[in-house]
Amino acid sequence: MSSAGKLAILVGGGPAPGINAVISAAAIKALNEGFEVLGVQDGFKWLVRRDATKVRPLTIDDVSRIHLRGGSVLGTARENPTKSEESMMAVVETLKQLGVTHLVTIGGDDTALSSSTVAERSDIRTVHVPKTIDNDLPLPAHIPTFGFQSARHVGVELVQNLMEDARATRRWYVVVAMGRQAGHLALGIGKASGATLTLIREEFERETVPFAHICDIIEGAIIKRRAMGRQYGVAVLAEGLIEKLDPSDMEDLMDVEKDDHGHIRFAEIDLGRKVKVELEGRFKQRGIRVAISNKNIGYEVRCCDPIPFDMAYCRELGNAAIRFLLSGGSGAMVSIQSGLLVPLRFEDIRNPDTGRTRVRNVDVTSESYRVAREYMLRLNYKDFENPAWAEKLAQAGNLSVEELRRRFA
Repeated sequence: MSSAGKLAILVGGGPAPGINAVISAAAIKALNEGFEVLGVQDGFKWLVRRDATKVRPLTIDDVSRIHLRGGSVLGTARENPTKSEESMMAVVETLKQLGVTHLVTIGGDDTALSSSTVAERSDIRTVHVPKTIDNDLPLPAHIPTFGFQSARHVGVELVQNLMEDARATRRWYVVVAMGRQAGHLALGIGKASGATLTLIREEFERETVPFAHICDIIEGAIIKRRAMGRQYGVAVLAEGLIEKLDPSDMEDLMDVEKDDHGHIRFAEIDLGRKVKVELEGRFKQRGIRVAISNKNIGYEVRCCDPIPFDMAYCRELGNAAIRFLLSGGSGAMVSIQSGLLVPLRFEDIRNPDTGRTRVRNVDVTSESYRVAREYMLRLNYKDFENPAWAEKLAQAGNLSVEELRRRFA
């Protein structure tokens, strides 16, 4: 073993643009500081099984150009070693067997929890690099999680294409964007692309939201666009809306799978299609044909090549992770704030009630969200102040003015 020690790098959770840039920067910095560096394949998956054969040495030649590529050269997995004491001890003992003295984990909140537990159960120094296209880790409001900007960039390109298709074919698209607990990605895509409207879970204060209410908002936007002479549009929905739905609306969805962390596999729930069928049925009952297509945006943006922002940002994060370990640090998440390395202790970013990493939600009181809402097209109380406009809206929806007011005012 080298004098500096032996450093292992692993990736957990879902992919995000920039993973390879972190691996590259961390490995090169560590090797230059005298560490031996190991790449652990597929997150904690094989460590839990006490299989040390899926670990390989990394050299500078192995990683020097991978920062340009999406995906993960080390793979990734959602294996959760914290679910049992046996699994956690298997991870610690396998790492010790390999001679690992330092561990860099790259991932989201679940991987952060696993990383902190390794630090608590052993003398292995750990550092976590926050990764998620959901942008929902508890960093300062102006600091994105890596991968978010690249995912938004590609998502915007996809929605722009759908907007042109909608215009050409006179149809509507209901687009569902990833975001398990926060609507940052959906809002970022919708705002930047100029989508007709975007719905996120944070805008609803109540614990549960009727499915019909979500459809009402989109139906109102369709009616308003029709009154303006436009038969097309794009509505972007955050997938986290699924968890806000009233349980009675989820009865036919209760057979969906859950992952190792107990989260619903959102890919198994087609929220967009559910909305499409409901809206087409509503308009059909009133003698109006509205063509609606549904589209999920998620896997398309997770492994795209990072944009230059994330390439550079991830190089800083990978370098910062090694500097933190070299300073004697352990058990923290690294961040770059105002150009400086700022470690965030795991205990400081956990929810004291659940023990899990806190979630950063969209601040619906912020200027950023206010501006986003201002450019969305939704029915609101002002639409009912002008009798002539209210009549035009009613005609566009094949409703009486009284029905329109009762439904939407």
